[in-house]
Amino acid sequence: MGMSEFYGAADEVEAVETIHKALDLGITFFDTADMYGCGHNEALVGRALAGRRAGVTVGTKFGIVRDPSAPASRGVSGRKDYVKRACEASLRRLGVETIDLYYQHRVDPQTPIEETVGAMAELVREGKVRHLGLSEAGVETIRRAHAIHPIAALQTEYSLWSREVEAAILPTCRELGIAFVAYSPLGRGFLSGAIRDIEALAADDYRRQSPRFQGENFTRNLAVVRRVAEIAAEKGCTPAQLALAWVLSRGEDIHPIPGTKRRQYLLENVKAMEVSLSPDDLRRIEEAAPVQGIAGTRYSEEGMKAVGR
Repeated sequence: MGMSEFYGAADEVEAVETIHKALDLGITFFDTADMYGCGHNEALVGRALAGRRAGVTVGTKFGIVRDPSAPASRGVSGRKDYVKRACEASLRRLGVETIDLYYQHRVDPQTPIEETVGAMAELVREGKVRHLGLSEAGVETIRRAHAIHPIAALQTEYSLWSREVEAAILPTCRELGIAFVAYSPLGRGFLSGAIRDIEALAADDYRRQSPRFQGENFTRNLAVVRRVAEIAAEKGCTPAQLALAWVLSRGEDIHPIPGTKRRQYLLENVKAMEVSLSPDDLRRIEEAAPVQGIAGTRYSEEGMKAVGR
């Protein structure tokens, strides 16, 4: 996502080099969406992976509707006709005949999930999609969707500072055999310890509007990051590596997808797999970042209405 929008200026040359470096390192799962840059990111990923698709899995998403002429506006659609049109557009931008994993990005409250997943299932039968996924769906919706067609993966935010899924979402996924894809495993970069002043962010960086990056919330959350950084220093790793290692420790069915625009941070993230956490390490980390210890909601009030549907 950040390679195209939302996190300050983009550098397309560096973005492609970062994807190529990821392939060289053995990374085989790439995540995008049609709304990232209003289609720009799918096209970028498609170009970067051209000629190197063997053994690679690409997931993309539909459902958040944007108008390129008014990119700040947002809508949600899960209507059958929209699902079909969105898929065709994603196939063209990615330059592929089949999408490996196709997610509904946000649940449309005006369209029964049975209609949406039914349309997605038709895409599977047509050979245009291999596996189906949901993103930020609630427990009831997950169950209803899975009854129409097997859901392979649920993508939802999960990190040391976003653990709400542990109450009901994760147990439901495990009951149904659905893999869990954890987005923003570094808390939108906050858990890296690199963000110490909101003014250091680019003027168009959307985190300037995120509740957890505002005022007293920002100050309180910095204290959490400092405690995580202290443990990381003792372990001889970076705070980002510790945070990723923690997500990886939650189970083999959990797949974190840290986003980065640069090779420098890609290399740092990959080394998280070398960090071993003992039971005592895990206890200390969770004490440093308790479930109720993070200030502010994940999204704005309006954005929160679209999660857990």
